[in-house]
Amino acid sequence: MYRIYCRAYQQTFKIITRFLPWRQPQLLEGENSLNKLPKLIKNKELDRILIVTDQGISSIGLIDNLLVGLKDYGVSYVVYDETVPNPTIENIEAALEIYHANSCKGIIAFGGGSPMDCAKGVGARIARPEKSLEQMKGALKVKTDTPPLFAIPTTAGTGSEATVAAVISNSKTHEKYAINDTVLIPDVAVLDPLLTVKLPPHITSTTGMDALTHAVEAYIGRANTPETIKCSKDAVKLIFENLYKAYSNGENLTARSNMQKASYLAGVAFTRAYVGYVHAIAHTLGGFYSVPHGLANAIILPYVLEYYGKAVHKPLAELADLINITETKDSDKQKANKFIEAVKQLNEDMNIPKKVSGIKNSDIPIMVERSFKEANPLYPVPKILLKEDLFQLYQLIQE
Repeated sequence: MYRIYCRAYQQTFKIITRFLPWRQPQLLEGENSLNKLPKLIKNKELDRILIVTDQGISSIGLIDNLLVGLKDYGVSYVVYDETVPNPTIENIEAALEIYHANSCKGIIAFGGGSPMDCAKGVGARIARPEKSLEQMKGALKVKTDTPPLFAIPTTAGTGSEATVAAVISNSKTHEKYAINDTVLIPDVAVLDPLLTVKLPPHITSTTGMDALTHAVEAYIGRANTPETIKCSKDAVKLIFENLYKAYSNGENLTARSNMQKASYLAGVAFTRAYVGYVHAIAHTLGGFYSVPHGLANAIILPYVLEYYGKAVHKPLAELADLINITETKDSDKQKANKFIEAVKQLNEDMNIPKKVSGIKNSDIPIMVERSFKEANPLYPVPKILLKEDLFQLYQLIQE
């Protein structure tokens, strides 16, 4: 009966989402496309901007050209660079205070998924000042328009520049949760490959696998549209063709550009078609142990795909055909297994571990509860898993 309830909930939600005001960000793409942003902001008559980033980005000067450009166009700015990996409620409230103190009119998110999540959280709080972040947890609880948001990804993985989601961590309870609302989709996304050439190999690899997880979970789920199917396929193909190249040679601008596009397309796909148990489990690992989200997804993905069994044979077989690793005589099961092996091989080639270290047995029951609550009944997964299934998956990934 519980599985029937989940499917009924998902079907109802799928119908509702058809009528939501979906939008895709205006894209600025290609080398030096970041230089076009200050003029665009000025043309929107935004004279004061909050920039949300992190210490790593500000310390290496990656943001400096943007700051010069804003100054040249007469746009005042204030920088909040205290965002931590898996951004916290405290991060968002601190950035919010700066926004109001400086009478800002828009927000730039500059960095990986964490600054973008933080910036979206600030936007949600501005839109609904009477609500706490906790009260906006879940789907469609912001509703009111947020300030203009300009997303500048410096990694190719989260796809947050295209999505409805802001993922937030509660540092007191170690809970990590998402606020999902169409008003959180950025207004403008800048895909400038020059911003990613200095990424260390281990971040290139794990953020790239994050994008792959988005594309695969969206594709194998039950909430696809013709658009999400195409975006997922295009993303998977681009990732298998370009991720290892970008990992091996960070100066390869073609591979970097293709990975940015893949990340964006995967973001478009999963913001409409949702994710699944890989993400639900990964969020708990981020909340409890600060495991980077991309690393967690990379490790968990093949385990969950194997656990789904025949429920994913057909869609994974289609993805295996797409990346040309199959033979005509192969069954769907054989093709699906080849795809899973290809994921494992990509992880291994990029020195991503097979297990997650540091998981405490005493934490697993709480993580099971939280991942179960996140995924069910919302995520339109290919196979509904129960708590005992999730418990087994935690044991499988545990080092």
